[in-house]
Amino acid sequence: MNCRSWRERWAWFIRSSGWWRSLVASVLGLLEAREKRVREEIARLREEAERVQAALGEAEAVLQRLMDARVTVTEVLAGPPSVVAEPTGSAVAGSPVPRRETGMPATALAPDYQRILSVLESEAGREGMRCQQLAVALGLEAVPAKVEGLRSKAKRLVERGWALQVRPGVFTALAVPTV
Repeated sequence: MNCRSWRERWAWFIRSSGWWRSLVASVLGLLEAREKRVREEIARLREEAERVQAALGEAEAVLQRLMDARVTVTEVLAGPPSVVAEPTGSAVAGSPVPRRETGMPATALAPDYQRILSVLESEAGREGMRCQQLAVALGLEAVPAKVEGLRSKAKRLVERGWALQVRPGVFTALAVPTV
């Protein structure tokens, strides 16, 4: 058998047997599987990078707030000392409700609390009012947010001695004995 005929026979065997097709298909399958794994790894790494990027942004925002606070405190401490004025007889909106003392006028309360107290002292409030009724009497919408805000303020008036809670959820003005 000469070299040429051996090569021809080998080529004929490879073409006719088809085993090389299964070999190529097997190799392609392995490559596809590997490609799939690499794509999944890339997707996972991208998600992790996005998470790290978000965390980095949050940390940078916190750092900026801290730096701003430090600068503000430094400026305040470096400035001349400020004199704190004593509060006057009338209250400012948003101020805390003081404890009621003998002879203390209602003007010591913030305007919102003065309005609530005036409605509770009115004829309609003598028997006691629920917060929804109080909201309507004050000209507010009787929506849960407004009603709960009024409930909180009415309870604060009760705690500080300006009003009474006659039943759960029912408030009235404190009865002041006349002399």
